[in-house]
Amino acid sequence: MSSKWNSYQSLPKVAIMGRPNVGKSTLFNILTDSRKAVVKNQPGVTRDIMVEVVEVWGKTFELIDTGGLTEATDTFSQLIREQVKDFLGEVDLLLVVVDGRAGLIPEDRDVLKIAKSLGKEFLIIVNKIDKAHEEDLLKADFFEFGEEVVGASFEQRRGLGDILEWLHKSVPQREGELFDGPAIAIVGKPNAGKSSLVNQLLGEKRMIVSDIAGTTIDAVDSPFIHNDKKYLLIDTAGLRRSSKREDHLEVISAFKSQESIRKAQIVLLVIDGTIGPTDQDSKILQAILESHKGVIVVANKSDLGYDEVENYRQWFKKKMDDELYFFADIPVVFTSAINGMGIWDLLEKIELVASKLELKISTSDLNNFFFETVRMAPAPVWGNNNVKFYYLTQTHQKPPSFIAFANHPEGVTPGYRRFLAKNLKEKWGLEGIPIRIFIMKSKNKKSEGDHHDHR
Repeated sequence: MSSKWNSYQSLPKVAIMGRPNVGKSTLFNILTDSRKAVVKNQPGVTRDIMVEVVEVWGKTFELIDTGGLTEATDTFSQLIREQVKDFLGEVDLLLVVVDGRAGLIPEDRDVLKIAKSLGKEFLIIVNKIDKAHEEDLLKADFFEFGEEVVGASFEQRRGLGDILEWLHKSVPQREGELFDGPAIAIVGKPNAGKSSLVNQLLGEKRMIVSDIAGTTIDAVDSPFIHNDKKYLLIDTAGLRRSSKREDHLEVISAFKSQESIRKAQIVLLVIDGTIGPTDQDSKILQAILESHKGVIVVANKSDLGYDEVENYRQWFKKKMDDELYFFADIPVVFTSAINGMGIWDLLEKIELVASKLELKISTSDLNNFFFETVRMAPAPVWGNNNVKFYYLTQTHQKPPSFIAFANHPEGVTPGYRRFLAKNLKEKWGLEGIPIRIFIMKSKNKKSEGDHHDHR
């Protein structure tokens, strides 16, 4: 039976909504105590739906920053509007943020009408009231939509007590159910085919894909089942260069993808198979490895690759060796998300990597392997002494991590650590998994002259 992955719980959902530039992202950052939402004095800068688990005085819930609801007629705004309205049907409570300096304007009226039409309990937060004596006057216009109105200045941290009190009173008490299965993030450069890949994996159009290059508007996380095993797909807008566009909206996608990597156990790095891995893919892979996640390279658009490039697979793998050289055993699957080629292979590879993340090795097996391996190479030296190893054990972390006890941990070089990790991977089929080996000082002084720790 698979173990529970603690990242996911079925928790109450609280959404922050409002027109652009009223302070939604600032409130999200305050309540989550983070800088995950990008705050910039520019209308509509937050385009992605962002989700973070928050606890207020013992009540735990998911806080959702919805992106700006807007009446503008451009493609993006219409997509966001439809998406947000659809998404809000699933939440428990709403925090509707308005701008006290601007007063009740038509866009706010529309947002409040949407909030009322959803039949959810909501709190109206009149932000940007910088002078306490103006609060009653600036709040007055909004009472026609409900009695739950508080004044605030997020910049001055005023009114937060009232917001927290309302949340504590209103958030339903619900026991979280742990999601029984690994979470999968999909990351990669724009236009590598991430959205089409999501649709193939889920078998339906779960993501909204606009015709604007490099744009994907995220939906909620989506569970799916393969071979009677549960998985959770985390949708992501993809890591993009922040310097490429003048309005710096690409920063948002980087934030979102980093968050998806953090929440996932397995990350699919989608690469355009007609281009091959690039320096940017290398940076994304480094971020994945630094977060210690299982990873699979998805060479997408491979149907075109086979047509355009002679010896396509060898060419792609050579480019991987050149660009992704620092993680030599990374698994790769060749797919075409448009026509479904390779999707079954990808699902099988996901299942294999998920099983490797769960691997438990007995301490006796580990130590038999360990001392055979240690004999294969000269021992590291610290000062005038050889480094001696006494004992190896697996931790409870995922991916599999190990602790080796030695007389002089400081003498174990990164190269020697790589040697141990390489042999561990080969012995237990852990290729593609960024395992870690921690070296700690042996507490057993008596075993200083012996290879084995007699416990």
